[in-house]
Amino acid sequence: MAIDLLTPFTKVELKTKEDEKRRAIGLFWGNFNPVHVGHLTIADQVRQELNLEKVVFLPEHNTDGHVAAMLTAAIEDCPGLEVDACRLKAKDGADIYQTVLELHEENPDCDFYFIIGGDMISGLAHWAHIDELLELVQFVGIRRPRYRAGTSYPIMWVDVPMMDISGNLIREQLHRGIKPHFLLAPKVLDYILKEGLYV
Repeated sequence: MAIDLLTPFTKVELKTKEDEKRRAIGLFWGNFNPVHVGHLTIADQVRQELNLEKVVFLPEHNTDGHVAAMLTAAIEDCPGLEVDACRLKAKDGADIYQTVLELHEENPDCDFYFIIGGDMISGLAHWAHIDELLELVQFVGIRRPRYRAGTSYPIMWVDVPMMDISGNLIREQLHRGIKPHFLLAPKVLDYILKEGLYV
């Protein structure tokens, strides 16, 4: 799949040979409520396209512990994908910049690739500490159906198979009594049905 290293009016500096010994880790931040096959595909495709050591899911909300449990179940048999509950333990009001800063300080030998959907690109200017965050990570934009934003921020675009799936769609289907087979990992759907979520 194609990787665009340039966005309109933006230049991304590529790594030099002296950077080769550094670890490369993807950070995938979101609600994941519930995690679906679109999320899993994005994480795994970006990991392989950019040759990352791993992609770490950073769930923002835990919904009584269910989100972290569903993520853990979803990636159980997926090498190179992990879940970090650090955002779930973050102090009230702590934004994502603080979390990334802590990860950066704990892992000085790592280059972080922050994965975001194409629909989030246009709102980057409103993120708290966006300039400081740009010093810590390389943003990786994922193209989504109906979204294709240009930006002055340095974004590395990665193409993945297009799947117009959302957590909202899945929650609505479950609420209506429709089982979203094939939109969720089987273990995630089993967990949702067992716990009676989204009804």
